[in-house]
Amino acid sequence: MNSVRQVPDAVPVLIAGGGPVGLATAVELAHHGVRCLVVEPRETVSWLRPRAKTTSARSMELLRRWGLAETLRSRAPLAVSWSDEAVFVTGLLGREITRIGGCFGLDLVGSDLAAEPGQQVPQPLVEEVLREAVGDALLTGWQVAGLQEDADGVTVRITSGDEEREVRAQYVVGCDGPRSVTRAAIGAKYEGRQDARPNFNVVFRAPGLAERMPHGPAVHYWVLNPAQPGMLGRLDLKDTWWCIAQGVRAEDADPVQLVRNLAGADIDVEILATDPWTARMLLADRYATDRVFLAGDAAHQNPPYGGHGFNTGIGDAVNIGWKLAAVLHGWAPASLLATYESERRPVAADTIEEAARNMATLAPELADPALMGDDAEFEKVRPAVAEAVLRTKDSEFHSLDLVLGYTYAGSSIVSSGAGERLPHRWLAPGESLYDRLGPAFSLVGDQRSPGAAVVVAEAAELGVPLRVVDLPGEPLALVRPDQHVAWRGGDPSGAVRMALGHPR
Repeated sequence: MNSVRQVPDAVPVLIAGGGPVGLATAVELAHHGVRCLVVEPRETVSWLRPRAKTTSARSMELLRRWGLAETLRSRAPLAVSWSDEAVFVTGLLGREITRIGGCFGLDLVGSDLAAEPGQQVPQPLVEEVLREAVGDALLTGWQVAGLQEDADGVTVRITSGDEEREVRAQYVVGCDGPRSVTRAAIGAKYEGRQDARPNFNVVFRAPGLAERMPHGPAVHYWVLNPAQPGMLGRLDLKDTWWCIAQGVRAEDADPVQLVRNLAGADIDVEILATDPWTARMLLADRYATDRVFLAGDAAHQNPPYGGHGFNTGIGDAVNIGWKLAAVLHGWAPASLLATYESERRPVAADTIEEAARNMATLAPELADPALMGDDAEFEKVRPAVAEAVLRTKDSEFHSLDLVLGYTYAGSSIVSSGAGERLPHRWLAPGESLYDRLGPAFSLVGDQRSPGAAVVVAEAAELGVPLRVVDLPGEPLALVRPDQHVAWRGGDPSGAVRMALGHPR
């Protein structure tokens, strides 16, 4: 991986943290032709703690927008066609209780609902693909140690071992995680709570386990054994697996025995990594100053159930990225940047609450001792447990209303009745409506409509890049760089000015 060896003295945007959200912010800025510097302490990406494993359909649409969706899919160990099911069992080698299909938008291949289905892929691979896209804007082996904002910019102190440098930036985006230096520097604080229950992750190798397993492909296997409840899944189609044991403290954990308990047999296990954690429902009380912005885990944390974690941060990255580019290129006023917090913080709040609801019923709550009895006992209790699974877990695996349906309705830069993601459809085999959109603003619809010329003229007057997408017979819609609708129908006068935060 190429890294910046000479630390620049100044840069338009400095990004603190090179995890998936920081890298996505850099890719978004590059998409608009804005230089940046990503400061990241890790020289390489570790595969030992894969963390997130679900890249949502919405994140995949944004990766498509950057030209990276197919790259990620081609390198993902599990093809999207491999499975879209979650299977609930007494043990990995035990009896099946029920299953849920169409999980995480993995079944959206070819659907008009989305330009891309979701993708099961370990977070380290997402980071590697984004690192390659960012290229020499990534500075590894350094970390942000402090910053000082003034009226004209931000002075950022970065360190590497005993070496210390200062970099001047016009803007800073803090993607530096739960212990964010950036968040502390702007005086923001987390608000929220932490779950009382401990969790213990294990990444392990188990040769031959897949061949013995009777339940077929699945993205999740939920083990409803009261003696050892938890979840497992495959990291690849070889021998590497992950598991989460719920209610297990690190000091009490025997990783090999834990895996064997979840499997329900004395299997051969090689432990590759362990990771104790507790779920947090946290939201920063503020996201920004005039020149410093928080994104990803620096701004919000939620439980992993539902697969929303870093995907919410990718939405942050695109929102702040296009707005910074618009301001830096001079076709939007600085006041546009104030809409980042007002648009993204409510989305994070909704995501935290949905993930917390998903966490309210986990494997320990669904487990029933009778499931572990003889066949007669199992069959007697299985229908009631299956009903409880389907009733309590359906929303966790089917959350497209949040993933694809969040809106910026009520934002000061969208008109009444707008704010949602532009409804998707296929125009031809393999050609998405989204593929026709420009990197900046797009005017979509019948260009013979009287309002079309008004919008085009206003964009030209303001110097706003605008791509025209002619769809004869369709109503007009002004679409933002993030594919959300800024204006549709009604009086087009001032629509572009409104969408960029100019005074009305």
